[in-house]
Amino acid sequence: MNFGRGPPVVLNVGGTRYSFSREVLKDFPLRRVSRLHGCLSEQDVLEVCDDYDRERNEYFFDRHSEAFGFIMLYVRHGHLRFVPHMCELSFYNEMIYWGLEGSHLDYCCQRRLDDRMSETCTYYSAEEPRGEPGGGPEGKGRRPPGAEGGKWLERMRRTFEEPTSSVAAQVLATVSILFVIVSMVVLCASTLPEWRAPENRSMEEQSRYTAESVREPSGIIEAICIGWFTAECIVRFIVSKNKCEFVRRPLNIIDLLAITPYYISVLMTVFTGENSQLQRAGVTLRVLRMMRIFWVIKLARHFIGLQTLGLTLKRCYREMVMLLVFICVAMAIFSALSQLLENGLDLGTKNKDYASIPAACWWVIISMTTVGYGDMCPITVPGRILGGICVVSGIVLLALPITFIYHSFVQCYHELKFRSARYSRSLSAEFLN
Repeated sequence: MNFGRGPPVVLNVGGTRYSFSREVLKDFPLRRVSRLHGCLSEQDVLEVCDDYDRERNEYFFDRHSEAFGFIMLYVRHGHLRFVPHMCELSFYNEMIYWGLEGSHLDYCCQRRLDDRMSETCTYYSAEEPRGEPGGGPEGKGRRPPGAEGGKWLERMRRTFEEPTSSVAAQVLATVSILFVIVSMVVLCASTLPEWRAPENRSMEEQSRYTAESVREPSGIIEAICIGWFTAECIVRFIVSKNKCEFVRRPLNIIDLLAITPYYISVLMTVFTGENSQLQRAGVTLRVLRMMRIFWVIKLARHFIGLQTLGLTLKRCYREMVMLLVFICVAMAIFSALSQLLENGLDLGTKNKDYASIPAACWWVIISMTTVGYGDMCPITVPGRILGGICVVSGIVLLALPITFIYHSFVQCYHELKFRSARYSRSLSAEFLN
């Protein structure tokens, strides 16, 4: 079919007609409409639209006319919003039909769409991949070499990385959470006096990894937990797509920081001996053992709240730096003034707590954050007036960047919630199958 000559092209969408020139049709922003330019026969045209009138050169689409009107407003003006009194998911389905994605929506409408998808656990794919195994008649019965191995590795990766992607992933995540809880309980209980009182051992002796300590119940539990975390980390490293990216990820770094102290402590015991000076000091080993507290951060893999916090800090590092700059500037000003008013001037009442500017910085921090421990406070009238100004300034300065951080937190939460709902839908499909 030749689009070079002839009458203008007419699109009939649900009874509403739109007329275009052939030049506009060729580079039309909507993929389905622009595909008409490449059609060579009437059969090709009917694969794109629902009906075709050769005499009028009119293409009929049995779609929502009002929704297409709003989509045409996006084509003309570059802003895409939802149709009033129309379901967000229905409008999104119209967008996908014409070749648009959720990213084309304005920010406020994207939020509405994410909320609706999270509530209904609905996920739409913008376009089904062509040529995939089983994706169409051409792909049936044919699989590229290595597809089975790649599919197995991808399944294993999602099982270990996405706790809601399958039943096996949920079971694995539950077991991992139990190991984290058990290891934290053992770590906390080992610091109780009653835990080591029967054996009358000191903290230094508790820190040693001797042959006797490994055979104790706490040592056995600790070894089992370390073995589980080590095996989990190794498997996740093997099935990862990009090994370098795997090592650079923050959660994986935290895993290494939580696991390596145990092996370092065991190696120190093996190479230095149980009665060496280093073992008797016990300081290094106690520090290494306490690094197991990083295991708590491993829970971020399984809870959206902790993931939202980490993603927010990653995206709002500029706002966090701005917040720290505000605090440092205010701390420099108020600490210098408070030291001058309380100790620098010869007023007959010198406050020893403000003997130096660094000492006054502590008072500025606890005043600006409205903590107020009461360990140091101004005693002169000018100093108290300065203290009131410091407190009010702290409230204002802290509130300014927090607004941006809050909006980013809400956005990150909706994104992660939508992704979790998407995997939950896959999990429901797995149960049905």
